Amino acid sequence: MTIRLPAVLLLAVCATAGAQDLATAFDSEEIAPGIHVLYGADGKFGGGNMALLVGDDEIVLIDDSMEPLAPLLIERVTGIAGRPVDFVINTHVHGDHAGGNAALAETGTTVVAHDNIRKRLIVDPSPAGGAGGLPVITFGDGISFHVNGMEAKVFHVPTAHTDGDSAIEFRGANVIHTGDLWFHDLFPFIDLNSGGSVDGYIAGQQKIIAMANDDTKIIPGHGPVAGRAELKRDTAMLIDSRERIKALFDQGMSEDAIVAANPLAIYHDDYNWQFITTERIARTLVRDLAGE
Repeated sequence: MTIRLPAVLLLAVCATAGAQDLATAFDSEEIAPGIHVLYGADGKFGGGNMALLVGDDEIVLIDDSMEPLAPLLIERVTGIAGRPVDFVINTHVHGDHAGGNAALAETGTTVVAHDNIRKRLIVDPSPAGGAGGLPVITFGDGISFHVNGMEAKVFHVPTAHTDGDSAIEFRGANVIHTGDLWFHDLFPFIDLNSGGSVDGYIAGQQKIIAMANDDTKIIPGHGPVAGRAELKRDTAMLIDSRERIKALFDQGMSEDAIVAANPLAIYHDDYNWQFITTERIARTLVRDLAGE
């Protein structure tokens, strides 16, 4: 089944009771000096977790929620920073992380993203809020921002959640933003139709684990801020899930037969959620093994 990006966004927003669960405000938390995490208030869906780097130099935002929430986000980040955002960095192409691009660009914000994000948005700019949201600065392997006495090192993680993923290490602050390379305590969405892969996703998580220490604060794309131990646990779950699926796949079982066997039942209570159910992650793992 092919899933277009607008459908991904729609499903994520409407996964539970519908559009009334869309956030009407944003909460924020300063997790290190000058680094704030923003997310939907009152437990409502506000898109992926965002990070705001504030200081005397430039204001840098990591991801920018969804197009309908852009005015609320701009109001919130301007209130925290005291002035408009200078740069927004997209961790990937999905509309719950890049949907505010066009609205921010209208305020003078420069949009920065991986080369593959711009390529995809040229074909379909709707995830960025329209053609005005296309990145104007792009990079390949990575790029660094030296602002506010800190280096924000952006590095590409290939063929993982998508083919345009980046994570950001705030050097000196011991903070890492993973984008959707981590769904904390949730089965992850690995977008095979947008260049993602299970092996690449796991490799990306392992790279971040290797960069972190026991005191590192890690901002996932979805779920609460946590640390290296929690990321290791969720990565181990995915590795084991892949092996459980592979054991049945190698026996020649069909996708439907594997789903019926329910080899991931051990993780259902802790990781199943409305958008990526136990069945859906199993089907994703089968499709990945089949090279679909």
